[in-house]
Amino acid sequence: MDLELTRRRVIVTGAGTGIGRVTAEAFAAEGGHVAALDIDETALGELSTGTGSIVPVTADLSTEDGCREAAAAAIDDLGGVDVLVNNVGAGAVRTFDELTDADWQRTMDLNFMSYVRMSRSCLPQLRRSEGTSIINNASDLGRQPEAVPMDYSASKAAVLAVTKGLARAEGPKIRVNAVAPGPIWTPFWTKPGGFADTMAEFHNMPPEQAVEHEMSLRQLPMGRLGTPEEVAKVIVFLASPAAGFVTGSVWGVDGGSVRGLL
Repeated sequence: MDLELTRRRVIVTGAGTGIGRVTAEAFAAEGGHVAALDIDETALGELSTGTGSIVPVTADLSTEDGCREAAAAAIDDLGGVDVLVNNVGAGAVRTFDELTDADWQRTMDLNFMSYVRMSRSCLPQLRRSEGTSIINNASDLGRQPEAVPMDYSASKAAVLAVTKGLARAEGPKIRVNAVAPGPIWTPFWTKPGGFADTMAEFHNMPPEQAVEHEMSLRQLPMGRLGTPEEVAKVIVFLASPAAGFVTGSVWGVDGGSVRGLL
């Protein structure tokens, strides 16, 4: 199926690893021209371009200046922007009592305010193009919070609220949607100090056993963690003309973790 994304100009944040990396490569494989933003310059240098192109942009998106400068550099490299994928994020398993004000601020700056700041910086260019869209990477925890990590859940719930609001504010010119992944096996989980390690501390188990225990508690119908490719395919679809009547939506790629109707 031709998704008609050839030569589309795409910005992907947090593109060095995990879902962001696979998403950037998926757009390039469709013939898109991608600006890949990440704080890890080495990881950006390892991206595969496919039939399109990928321009690496090293940036710290946890700050206002970092977002503004990265967006300007990406737009300059691409000659504009047609699709913005807000994906960058981080999290750790900490109880409510363990979370300090500084922890909350760091989480919100990267997981939520980077989305606000990148969208603000890109909207003037998006409004000048046709068939433009924003896709925000949220989480099943934004719709169905668990006891931990509460700061992460709150940041993702805020992402969903902005997704809905921007869809109304920018329609019909710009479509704005979100994906809400469940547990996805990426470096977000596997890196030192990532979800698996902090979950191991929380459950007092080895990392792999702690992850399996957590999945059993969540009672996933699919019985496994997802893959970055499974999320990236939905993001690319939402950016394409095939999703031309889709806006203000939240697409769960969660293995059935969310049990509510909404």
